[in-house]
Amino acid sequence: MNTELFIAKRIISDKNAAKKISRPIIRIAIIGIALGLAVMIITVAIVTGFQSEIRDKIIGFGSHIQITNYDANNSYEPNPISAKQDFYPLLLKIPEVKHVQVYATKNGIIKTKTDNEGVLLKGIGKDYDWTFIKKNLVEGNVFAVNDTEASKQIVVSKQTADRLGIKINDRLIIYFITKKKSDPNKDAYSEYEQRVKDFHVSGIYETGFEEFDKKMVFVDIAQVQKLNYWTKDQIGGFEVLVDNYDDIDKTGDVISDIIGPGFNAQTIKRLQQTIFSWLDLQDVNATIVITLMILVAAINMISALLILILERTNMIGTLKSLGASNGSIQKIFLYNGAYLIGKGLLWGNVIGIALCFIQIQSGIFTLPKETYYVSVIPIHISFTYFLLLNIGTMMACMLMLILPSFLISKITPAKAIHFR
Repeated sequence: MNTELFIAKRIISDKNAAKKISRPIIRIAIIGIALGLAVMIITVAIVTGFQSEIRDKIIGFGSHIQITNYDANNSYEPNPISAKQDFYPLLLKIPEVKHVQVYATKNGIIKTKTDNEGVLLKGIGKDYDWTFIKKNLVEGNVFAVNDTEASKQIVVSKQTADRLGIKINDRLIIYFITKKKSDPNKDAYSEYEQRVKDFHVSGIYETGFEEFDKKMVFVDIAQVQKLNYWTKDQIGGFEVLVDNYDDIDKTGDVISDIIGPGFNAQTIKRLQQTIFSWLDLQDVNATIVITLMILVAAINMISALLILILERTNMIGTLKSLGASNGSIQKIFLYNGAYLIGKGLLWGNVIGIALCFIQIQSGIFTLPKETYYVSVIPIHISFTYFLLLNIGTMMACMLMLILPSFLISKITPAKAIHFR
């Protein structure tokens, strides 16, 4: 029989505990742990939700990994590569790869009767995954791409549409600057020329990510090929989508080995270093909040344990006079402390997870989309993170309780029994 645990249970179930001065202090300690854990759960849920939301938007515009021509041209109009590559079938055999699609980009200027607006045309093929754009469509529809005829449909952002007064089915005139081909039978280019194309608006999307919304429009890749005097087999590059974002670096290395020299495989983390560095900084903020909450919870428990020890001085003296060791009595109070911490953690989980689910279901807490790129505070539920928070809080509090428990060794039986 575990004697220390038995005595600890008797202390916990003591009916006269309500009359003792430690009662309100213990309640405050439990409330402190509960609120601290609830804040930690909500903080982790918001930070991971925010990171996931922004990350998904960036990936939605540019995929996880891009394969382009390996040259010094870092503009939005790189040198073309052939769509018929020996490595293409090998990419689809990589377990982490979900989808591969072709693309090409070109700068242009939308001209209306009153305004001009610079945009980036993203030419997409029939293999393009529209999931992200469809999710963010606010009006109209996406367009279909086929091999027989180049589509003249275009999908623009709501930000561009509002600024230029564009509506669904409107005709857009877009101007381009293109290298003029000096020899139709060779890839030889001379001076630049201005070219004009008209498009019809089929859809309007809004992601809230201003940096991309203000410039990105979607067209048939055949239009970009015609503007650049490319053949049907020439593209700007390949976009690779993976199943799990955590595998992006490993998959990028595998793809780099497969494609060989002459091509460049870059992850979205490298292409958008500034944004991803900013997202990583959110982890620092979350760590600071979690550390402070754990410290507050631990200090509350230290105070509660000290009061419990002082209040049970007579009992400590009696146990020592009966031959109980300091270590044995310390265990009694540490068991008691573990029970109180566990009670606080239970209520903290209930409060924190309940608030997270309320936000997921109702979206009651909002944010200015222009500043945070999301209109509703995003929540990501990860029970792994929540479990680690519980374990970490319990361990930190228990470790910090060991020090005040040594006060027991200073209590002598003779003085303790007469203690009032």
